[in-house]
Amino acid sequence: MTKQVVIISGGDTFETYEEYLNFLHNYEIDIERYKTDKHDWKPWLRQRLGSDYEVILPIMPNRTNAQFGEWKLWFEKLNPFLYQDVILIGHSLGGTFLAKYLSENQFSKKIKAVFLVGAVYDKDSEGYPLASFTLPTNLNLQTDKIYLYHSKDDPIVPFSALEQYKKALPKAQTKIFDDRKHFNQEEFPELAEDILNLDK
Repeated sequence: MTKQVVIISGGDTFETYEEYLNFLHNYEIDIERYKTDKHDWKPWLRQRLGSDYEVILPIMPNRTNAQFGEWKLWFEKLNPFLYQDVILIGHSLGGTFLAKYLSENQFSKKIKAVFLVGAVYDKDSEGYPLASFTLPTNLNLQTDKIYLYHSKDDPIVPFSALEQYKKALPKAQTKIFDDRKHFNQEEFPELAEDILNLDK
């Protein structure tokens, strides 16, 4: 049977609408990014994993002003399409979402592994709290195979988030990088290898 990988990408969340408008007002547009077809590693992962894997990339609602309740509703719409032993990957706020959702809700399918890539724990580097994505005291990701990826030079998520996750998930495997910033690179061979090695 085809193996499934679901990747939840990140976003921004705010406690008030005023904070959101302030963020939009001060955000600096990278026009070069809008003029190219460059993507990060998520579409690349489809090619790297090959035909034995089905990589699902849902577009979560209102990513620039994300609300946990909306993401929860949308994520649960995927459940009927997922197989047993699904692999879940969350990048940035997507990782925070998976940590919160799985800790507060019984997932309907058996989870093979969960990967949290540059996930926020309580605040981002600018001090914005998680608002509706605030994590519960005890985390339970409903699998023994948990991987944490963080980069020391991440400008979005403080590196201290890794220690917080390690404390909450002491059995998780960690991968520390020096130069991946917020993991927006076009390829991610280490993640692909860890996925391919799950069955070994």
